[in-house]
Amino acid sequence: MSAPPRVQAVPEDHGKHEAHETHEAHEEHAWSRCDPWSAALRSGRGPLYLHREDGTRHPLDIERWCAAPDAADRTVIDRCRDSVLDIGCGPGRFLAALAERSVAALGVDANPHAVARAVRGGGGALCRSVFAPLPGTGRWHTALLVDGNIGIGGDPPRLLRRTAELVRPGGTLLVETAAHAVDERLSVRVGDGRGGHGAPFPWARIGSTALLRHARGTGAWAGAGEWEASGRRFVALRRE
Repeated sequence: MSAPPRVQAVPEDHGKHEAHETHEAHEEHAWSRCDPWSAALRSGRGPLYLHREDGTRHPLDIERWCAAPDAADRTVIDRCRDSVLDIGCGPGRFLAALAERSVAALGVDANPHAVARAVRGGGGALCRSVFAPLPGTGRWHTALLVDGNIGIGGDPPRLLRRTAELVRPGGTLLVETAAHAVDERLSVRVGDGRGGHGAPFPWARIGSTALLRHARGTGAWAGAGEWEASGRRFVALRRE
C-alpha cells in the first residue's frame, strides 16, 4: 500500500497555478463570485437557494452544512478509509469529523470563505478547483462528493473521469445523489431569497441510476453499494 498523501492547509505552489485555478474555479461553480453564498458561509445561516433559469429554486441547507455531521453524514464517514479527499468541502464538517478520528483528510473548495471556515474548524483545505492540479493525485484512498457536489461543473461524466485520476486503484468514491430519478444539466445562480443573486454557473442533478450508468461509461468506476439515510441517498463506487 502506498503512503497516504501529505495533508496541508494551504497550497505551497499557489502562485504557479493561480491563473489556471482562477479559470477552473469559475468553470467549476463560481462560488467565489457569489455574494449570497459567501455571506451565508460567514454567518452559517440562510436562507439560501439554487435558482434555475425556469424560475424554480432548490433550498440549500447551509445550517446543516455548517453544523456537526448528522446521522446520515456519519454513514459516509464510517465508510471512509485511509486518506480522504473531500471535493467541494464547503465549511468542512466532514474534515473536522475525520480529524477527530485521526484520518488523514484534505478538502478542496473554490470559495475562500468555505476554506477559511473549514480550516478554523480543524480541517486541512485548499482553495482550489477539483480540475486544477491537486496534491496526492492518484494516491487517495477515498474521495467524497456529498451535498450535491456530483453537480460540480455541470458535467458528471467529466467529474467522474477527474476523480478517477485522483483516487488510487481499488479506492472508493462516495457520492450523494438526488433522492429520485433525474439526470439534468442546468445553469443556476445562488440567491438569498431576498433578491440577492450571484453569477450563473453550470450545475447538474443526478440520481443513483444515472450515476451508475455514467460511472460505468468511464471504464474506471464500478458500483460498490447503495444506501439511504434520513431521506438522503448515497452510492459507493470502486476505482478499477
